[in-house]
Amino acid sequence: MLEIDLRTGQHPGATESYEDALAAENVSLRLLLAQAEIDTRDLLARAGIDAKERETSDKLQKLMLEELHHRVKNTLATVSAIVSQSLRNVQGADHAQQAIEGRLLALGRAHDLLLQTKWSNADLGAVVRNAIEAFDDRNESKFSISGPDIRINSGAVIAVAMTLNELCTNATKYGAFSVSRGCVDIVWTIDPQTSRLHLTWTEKDGPSIEPPVKRSFGTRLIETLGRQLQGNVQLSYAARGFAYTFDAPLVSLSVPMQV
Repeated sequence: MLEIDLRTGQHPGATESYEDALAAENVSLRLLLAQAEIDTRDLLARAGIDAKERETSDKLQKLMLEELHHRVKNTLATVSAIVSQSLRNVQGADHAQQAIEGRLLALGRAHDLLLQTKWSNADLGAVVRNAIEAFDDRNESKFSISGPDIRINSGAVIAVAMTLNELCTNATKYGAFSVSRGCVDIVWTIDPQTSRLHLTWTEKDGPSIEPPVKRSFGTRLIETLGRQLQGNVQLSYAARGFAYTFDAPLVSLSVPMQV
C-alpha cells in the first residue's frame, strides 16, 4: 500500500515526490502484470497441449476398441464356422471334439504369435514353425523347412497357421506322419518377376494314397483360406505322396517387394 503525506506529496521519511513514487509504483505494477501475462500464456499453452494429448488419447482408445471389436467378431465368426463345419457329417463325439480342439488350438497359437508383434505382422518362418511345433519330433524333426525372410500381415498369419494345422492333421491320420519314416518338405519362394509368393508342402516316404471320395471340411477350409488371400491352391494326391501348393500375390500379404 502506497503511503503519501498529502501535505508534502512524499513518502514518510522519503525525499522523492508523489509523482516519482507513483511512477515507480506504476513501473512495478506493469512488471507484475507483464509477468502474470507471461505466466498465463505459458499455463494456457500447457493446458492446450494437455487438451490435445487427451483428445489424441481418446481417439486412439476409440480406434483400439473398434479394432478389438472387429477382431473379436472375426475370431468368433471363425470359431463358429470351425464348430459348425466340424460337426457336419460327424462320425462320433470324440472325433468332433478332437477336430474342434485342434483347430481352436491352431487359432490360439496364431493369435499368440501375433500378440508378440502387436497384431501388425509376423515372419513367415516363425509362423510355419509355430504352426507345426505340436506335430514335430524335437529329437528327430519330421520337417524340412526353407524359404527367405518375409513378413506377412495378421490375416495371412491366421490363414497360413490354420492351413498348416489342417495339413499336419491330415498327414498324421492318412499321410506321411501315419508311418514312422514319413516326412514333409515345406518350401516357399518369392518370384520377383510376378511379385508372388509360392509355398509348397510335399509329403515323402509315406503310404500310397488315393484322392478322397468326397471333399472334407479340412479341404474346403484350406481352399477357402487360400482364396481369402487372393491365392491359388492346388492339392495333389499322387501315389508317391500328398502335395499342397499355394501361390498368392505379395500385395495380398501386405509385403513389400523383396528381390
